[in-house]
Amino acid sequence: MNDLVAIWEVALSDGVHKIEFEHGTTSGKRVVYIDNKEVVRKDWMFKLVGEETFAVGKSETKATIKIEAVRGFTYEYSLEVNGKSLNKFVENRSKTTKTWLLHLDSVDMRVVLEKDTMEIWCNGQKMETTAEFVDDGTETTFRVGDHSCSVKTVSSGRRREGILYSLLVDGKSIPDSIR
Repeated sequence: MNDLVAIWEVALSDGVHKIEFEHGTTSGKRVVYIDNKEVVRKDWMFKLVGEETFAVGKSETKATIKIEAVRGFTYEYSLEVNGKSLNKFVENRSKTTKTWLLHLDSVDMRVVLEKDTMEIWCNGQKMETTAEFVDDGTETTFRVGDHSCSVKTVSSGRRREGILYSLLVDGKSIPDSIR
């Protein structure tokens, strides 16, 4: 990877994916790696600027690397995910998902709630869940190994705050995470 020019991290429900991009500015070579696996390779391209589009993760989320000439032989690289800049995509994901990071049975766990579908993912696996209405909202239960887990959904009672989500593992509340 001697022509490595950019590295990005994209957090999806099935995990955080590392995208690496090689660009040969003399040969036009373009190579895209996702989680250290080569997914795109184009050798000897005459056009040094342009785009490379590929799929990321189990959901095959569309991603595009844009290559633009800045001046002379200097290039700028940007990543779009689902047609949005990476920053805009991350901002949007924070509104549509809720993520918790925890350490359980000597394993780091990443639990993601897709707010629009109420799907729950744990370390890249979509969990089998059961949802039910409770006095103050809903409770979606699932198991991780021998552990009983649930996501509680309740109204904050305030319009600006909206709905609150909390993860309980064996009855203990898990703090929120940023990713």
